[in-house]
Amino acid sequence: MADDVTAALILGAAVWESGPSPTLRRRTAHAAALYHAGRVAHLVPSGGLGRHAPSEGEAMRDLLLEAGVPDTAIHPETTSRDTLENIRNALPILGRIGASRVIIVTDAPHLPRALMVARRLGRKAGGRAPRGGARIGTQTRMALREIPACAAYLWRLRRL
Repeated sequence: MADDVTAALILGAAVWESGPSPTLRRRTAHAAALYHAGRVAHLVPSGGLGRHAPSEGEAMRDLLLEAGVPDTAIHPETTSRDTLENIRNALPILGRIGASRVIIVTDAPHLPRALMVARRLGRKAGGRAPRGGARIGTQTRMALREIPACAAYLWRLRRL
């Protein structure tokens, strides 16, 4: 459909004292590639201020600009502290830009939880994970560590 607007919601990752973490850089680069390939029209980098400035959303905005994404296509969310808030706080932004389709960009072990949160908040979304993350064995261990996090999110989400 010609009226479909697709946006990528990039979930936050740490900003270190030395700058954006490798995870944050990897997710942002993947989202920029989606934009340049014409897969998405808008990018919503999401994440608040952690231990080091700037906020994750602003750090990703800077990386996206460096990657040649125009400022008009970038809509940062800069207050969230976790996956639930990343998605919840991005919903008004996605509505404002008229995004009918959303692709969540995060690492593979984290993707099922993020999609679960989006669905619980009433937003059907697809997901994309950048390559170059943890090795297969490490991804399996990370995925297993996600089980308690998923259970905790289900507990929190049932009250919404």
